[in-house]
Amino acid sequence: MQNSDSTARRDFFKKSASGTLALGVGMPLMSSLLTALSAEASPLADSTQAATEKEFRQGVIGPAQLSLVTSQIAVSKATNKYAKEFAGFELEEAKAVTSVLKDLGTPVPAMNAKAQATLTKIKTATGAAFDKAYIQAQLENHEFLRDLAQNYLKNSVGKTSPAESHTRHLATLALAVFKEHVALTKQILDQQLGGAA
Repeated sequence: MQNSDSTARRDFFKKSASGTLALGVGMPLMSSLLTALSAEASPLADSTQAATEKEFRQGVIGPAQLSLVTSQIAVSKATNKYAKEFAGFELEEAKAVTSVLKDLGTPVPAMNAKAQATLTKIKTATGAAFDKAYIQAQLENHEFLRDLAQNYLKNSVGKTSPAESHTRHLATLALAVFKEHVALTKQILDQQLGGAA
């Protein structure tokens, strides 16, 4: 009888230890999988909230890619000299930003519905309507990026890992450019293109 109790306890212990081990290994894996799936389901490009360097990088790369694609179109299609000049500057900035983010291992997400609609609008517009659509899209993009950088800098205060420190430095530099581009696009819209669309 005692042998049977001892065997039952041993079996229980073995099953408990195996279950605990499986949970210990499986939970982080499951957590990573759920994080990856939720990131794909609702990309950060729709939210200006970022608390980590990874969230910030993921939030920037989608809008930077949209700026790159639309600015490639605008450098040849823009008719307003200020819109064309801005497109040239923006194209070089977007190339640099996407290059740095890709070097850091940041994946480029598929364009969300809003980005696709913006791209379609820009591809199909011509003349002054094109200039206005392009500059309006750049204004909205840079307002988003400005807010993302400000929120990341606020939310990541006190984080001292090398990755966070480097990204905070990049966000600080980028914030100045984002603010400048918001002011420039507003000025072009108001003074050259008759106001916001």
